[in-house]
Amino acid sequence: MLLAFFQFADASELRRSAIVQAVAGARSSVVSIHGHKTIPNASASNPASTGGRRVNGMGTGVVVDPRGYIVTNHHVVENVGQINVNLDNGRSYVARMIAHDPYTDLAIIKIPTRHELPLIKIGKSHDLMTGEEVVAVGNAYGYEQTVTRGIVSALHRTVKVNDEQKYYDLIQTDASINPGNSGGPLLNIDGEMIGINVAVRVGAQGIGFAIPVDKAMEVAAQLLSKERAGVWHGVITGSQSGSQGLLAERIQDGSPAAVAGIQAGDVISLVNDIPVDRALDLERALIGTNAGEQISFLVNRNGEELPIRLELARRGRKQRGSNQVDSAVFDLAWSRFGMQLIEIPPQKFERGSSQFKGGLKIVTVRAGSPAARQGVRSGDILVGLHKWETASASDLSYVMKQPKVLQNQSVKFFIMRNEETLFGHLPATQRR
Repeated sequence: MLLAFFQFADASELRRSAIVQAVAGARSSVVSIHGHKTIPNASASNPASTGGRRVNGMGTGVVVDPRGYIVTNHHVVENVGQINVNLDNGRSYVARMIAHDPYTDLAIIKIPTRHELPLIKIGKSHDLMTGEEVVAVGNAYGYEQTVTRGIVSALHRTVKVNDEQKYYDLIQTDASINPGNSGGPLLNIDGEMIGINVAVRVGAQGIGFAIPVDKAMEVAAQLLSKERAGVWHGVITGSQSGSQGLLAERIQDGSPAAVAGIQAGDVISLVNDIPVDRALDLERALIGTNAGEQISFLVNRNGEELPIRLELARRGRKQRGSNQVDSAVFDLAWSRFGMQLIEIPPQKFERGSSQFKGGLKIVTVRAGSPAARQGVRSGDILVGLHKWETASASDLSYVMKQPKVLQNQSVKFFIMRNEETLFGHLPATQRR
């Protein structure tokens, strides 16, 4: 009998594999999403027809802040009248939309919980290895908390779903990703989220895709910043951080950060006593803050830790001690692209459902210019170049000086026209 007992104990411990432990550590942070969505009707004879058919929608989400903030896919919550969220503990809530971005297919929703929710461990995707084991968790076909396993089959995949949706730089995996898995985590063997499951190749088995977590959390930070409703700090962070702390890549001219003395190259480790390792942590620390509020930063500058107090301000309001951006950047945009630009006061920028926080109004397009050849029109709003937003002349000046822009033959641009966000490509260097 004694021998049998020890054999059972050994077997039980063996069954607690790395995958079992990874799932156990993550599943309480994974939520199931349900709701009815309306699929718009359109026909060739009447493409502008209204109405649509009502279908059951389902997906998955991941808790990124204990106060009830959840990241998921945009297509999971798009056109959903009531977003119903089920937690792993059986509690159910109705969520509200915070912000969404159809181009990266990501969204942030929030549930009104009174209890702190467990956070998932967030890993890194830039060091993923082809062949390493991964686990997908999600609401597959409505079966909540379904777990599948596989490996990283490939990296940096481009997937075109339809004429409106194209994904870039995806993780490919053979872990089963079924309808309903979208928005759920792809975990590594340590139980860290390294991707957001997003798509499955229809008609092919063992081919699924996920948005790399580095990119997903960068977008999630931008979406979460909308909770601050125009309140800004002026710290532009790097897309990747080190093992500890968040790099301040750039400080916007005239911003609260510039006035407070935060410098490019500083590594932010604490904000309001909350540890910061990525841009999402910075935005989480600022949830619920208002203009005029004092925020405490702890930064590392050349090996020395410096406490800094920063006073938040309304976006676009220049503070004392700031330098005005040289208007030469607008001359450069005119000579290079053929666009005459002016800044838009933040209170007059009509964002609608766009992810962008501001833009530069295009008042004139020179005939025969690169902008004209791309179909840019007077009245369009320039909201982005390459991977950066262009909410101000300062933003544009920064982007135009970047090696990644100057070294390319063309640079991708984004404009808003009415309710649409459009894009094209402009030459990055002056044609001779």
